[in-house]
Amino acid sequence: MSNINPDAARLAAALQYAHDHQDQALEELKSLVRIPSISNDKSCKPEMERAAHWLIEQLQQLGFHKVQMFQTAGAPIVYAELLTAGPNKPTALIYGHYDVQPAEPLELWESLPFEPEVRGELLFGRGASDMKGQIVAVLAALNALAQTGDLPVNLKFLLEGEEEVGSPNLDAFIISHAELLSSDFVLNPDSGMVSQDHPTITYGLRGIAYFEIRVTGPDHDLHSGIFGGIVHNPAQVLCELIAGMHDAAGRVTLPGFYDQVRPLEDSERAELRRLPINEVYYRSQTGCSEFFGEEGYTLIERATARPTLEVNGLLSGFTGEGSKTVLPARAMAKISARLVPDQDPYEVQRQLSQYLHEHAPSTVRWEMTLHSAGYPSITDLDHFAIKAMQQALEDTWGSRPLVKREGGSIPVVASMQKHLGLESVLAGFSLPEDGAHAPNERLHLPTFERGVQALVRFFTYL
Repeated sequence: MSNINPDAARLAAALQYAHDHQDQALEELKSLVRIPSISNDKSCKPEMERAAHWLIEQLQQLGFHKVQMFQTAGAPIVYAELLTAGPNKPTALIYGHYDVQPAEPLELWESLPFEPEVRGELLFGRGASDMKGQIVAVLAALNALAQTGDLPVNLKFLLEGEEEVGSPNLDAFIISHAELLSSDFVLNPDSGMVSQDHPTITYGLRGIAYFEIRVTGPDHDLHSGIFGGIVHNPAQVLCELIAGMHDAAGRVTLPGFYDQVRPLEDSERAELRRLPINEVYYRSQTGCSEFFGEEGYTLIERATARPTLEVNGLLSGFTGEGSKTVLPARAMAKISARLVPDQDPYEVQRQLSQYLHEHAPSTVRWEMTLHSAGYPSITDLDHFAIKAMQQALEDTWGSRPLVKREGGSIPVVASMQKHLGLESVLAGFSLPEDGAHAPNERLHLPTFERGVQALVRFFTYL
């Protein structure tokens, strides 16, 4: 890694300021967590507006010259810019989301979800980790830099309120405001670390194609004793179709499914082997004693860097208590495919349709719906902003950061690549045990504080 030599005195002053004002950053985070900005709850619309205004006030206090709220069909988008570093300095576009998941089931919380509480080294509250804590860490780092000198880079913010419901209005905003959002790269802290001792950069995300398949046979449910044996059972047909979507080696059998899959390079596989994620880890996370998947790949490669097809739900016939001898008229399955570069979700839709045409018997009718689609993404690890983040993390934690792919999807990353041509630096400070989306969501405060220090270094090294 190249040696980066910033103004040492300036950096030291900013790091000291961040350290001395940890309590201030924590109180600001608490105030944001207290706002129940639940995007899928229509009754929380005023709280969504309140969270957006909270962010606007923070950005104005930081000295951002241009701070705007854009109304959408859903929650408002907050945009801000401060371009005082000059044309010879890079421009960072910082992405974040201020919405959170619902807190239910409330009875499982040990403290009120929107009354943040510190217990030991942990801050409990909905959104503390995902991702209000990450937003406040960025604001605290920028404040430390602003209070000790001029900001070293040009800055833009894009903060949305619909990430937890799939960002339905974000793509249209990005496309229609491409010039406004023009930057050199995106900082996206909506990610996390493998553990509190392992700083991590995520450079690959899987895409998704989510389907619903419906199989119909007779025009109403039938008595299985009278009609069983002569009417093809839609539930059986659907189960056989699903069973045929994988072969004995764990590979997906949709025609052409692997044709566009980018192969893993040996160097990349070596980096993935550095991750402290192995069979023991997956056993502790799943409760499974044995694992399944595509032959020829490690567990971490299967879970993050290879495409998959999974059944997310099945529904047919009688599912109540006791027995009812019914031959169901219809059956339904929810199926999702996680995609890797360079797969296209709409091409996978065509492949699934071809598979059903070729394998569904003429005794039933079927229909398939694509509910959602998102493209995979991968970031160039040689990008200057990635290099700056690697150095910042290493200097903060004292160890070389891990780089990993993520098995899940963050659609905005692919959108930024596709519509703005921007690479994203995915580096946040949430931990696997933070319980994002679950009761008792929490943030590890020592990691949060080190994250602020790393961000101070990152903006300086740029």
